[in-house]
Amino acid sequence: MVFAWSLRPDDTAERGVSPTQDELRCGTTACQVAVTTDVGRDTVAVLVGQGSGRISTNGASGRNIFELTIAEQGATITDGSLECVDAEVAVCLVRGPGPAEVLGEVLVRRSGAWSRAQVPYVAGGGYLGLHDVDADGVADVVAVQRACAPGVDCTRRFAQVFSLVGPKPELGCTQVVADQTQLPGWPTVQPTPTQLRPCGE
Repeated sequence: MVFAWSLRPDDTAERGVSPTQDELRCGTTACQVAVTTDVGRDTVAVLVGQGSGRISTNGASGRNIFELTIAEQGATITDGSLECVDAEVAVCLVRGPGPAEVLGEVLVRRSGAWSRAQVPYVAGGGYLGLHDVDADGVADVVAVQRACAPGVDCTRRFAQVFSLVGPKPELGCTQVVADQTQLPGWPTVQPTPTQLRPCGE
């Protein structure tokens, strides 16, 4: 009877219960915690393995596991890869340098539930962060881009701002500057709405 009990099927999947962090697999290896932070009454953790990763949320919003797509694209995940802003609409950005650009993805918590923002973010100029540019109470994604001819590297940079709520996913871009240190707020890039214009102008 004891042997039969030990062979019983695991019904956690049927009950919708996620596996514990120790049981999670990231690629071919067990997931290891790279960084965690508290967002209100939730804990957000970035987990990595061999060429793969996951994002875990646990707490008042329940337990959720999301694939860390940027890890599969070659982004390097460290203890500085997670940035979160707690608010009525909370935002977490996971970022890491890839082969040529900084790659990022975003989770958003609305009405007590976490979901993935559909847009992946790429920063060719090496900076990707969060800042509530338009002062609507929700953090925006700020990406620094290179302003160079195709196939040419240069020091010219501009900031591109993306909104996670509202009708326009792109709030605009700053003017091009000769060096990244001239970007507003550098080294934490924080443009104001008056410094933005339609991208491409």
